[in-house]
Amino acid sequence: MGERSVPGAPPPESTPTDHDDGPAPPAPESDAVLARRAQLLATEHWGLLAARSTAQNEVLTRITIFLTLVSAGLVTIGLLGQASGFRGWFGGASVAILAFLALIGFMTQFRVMNVSEEDMMYVVAMNRIRGAYADLDPHVEDIFLASVYDDQPGMKQTYSFLRPRSISIFLGSSVMLLIVVNACVAGLLVGAAVISAGGAFEWATSAGVLAGLLFAIGFVIFGGVGFRWSWNHYLPRRTTPSAPPAGTR
Repeated sequence: MGERSVPGAPPPESTPTDHDDGPAPPAPESDAVLARRAQLLATEHWGLLAARSTAQNEVLTRITIFLTLVSAGLVTIGLLGQASGFRGWFGGASVAILAFLALIGFMTQFRVMNVSEEDMMYVVAMNRIRGAYADLDPHVEDIFLASVYDDQPGMKQTYSFLRPRSISIFLGSSVMLLIVVNACVAGLLVGAAVISAGGAFEWATSAGVLAGLLFAIGFVIFGGVGFRWSWNHYLPRRTTPSAPPAGTR
């Protein structure tokens, strides 16, 4: 005879069965929700591209202005030297011109390095959005050449699709170009100051070379420290998996 329910008694607790596998999986999202999410991601992606392009154009203009000033400044020093016979007031005038070029170069160097960091920031942000695209449609992940991982290896892959980044990337960069030019300007400034103060040409040359080397080494170290600090304080959303052995690819 079956059990009869007692009025007012709580319903019997269900006994777990072998078919209970924990909480039910989340319900699939509708196509409208996924389409709205893809549109928001695409809008943000295009905003990052526009900001990156604006920063690059601005810094290229700054570099062009600085190099034009350096060229005009050196030509001016040459003309003043011919007019003064490289005597008298020529030393003070050349130091003033070189000091102005060194100041503009110092400011431009910082701006170029800041834009380089901003460019890396935009690339990492777009990698994260690309990863969200892959979450929406996993089939597109194999199509992207740029990385869907927003960590340091993913950033390097996006900057260089077909081969690993090497020292040639740094040597051929705008940052390195400005470091070399600014180091030369700093060296000329120190050498001109020594000559104007009555120092020997040999001392001026040595002091100029030393100043240029210190300037270049200092900015290289400064850039490296800033790069490491950025990655040490950043938490990626998706990390690049370790590469499988060649025979299992």
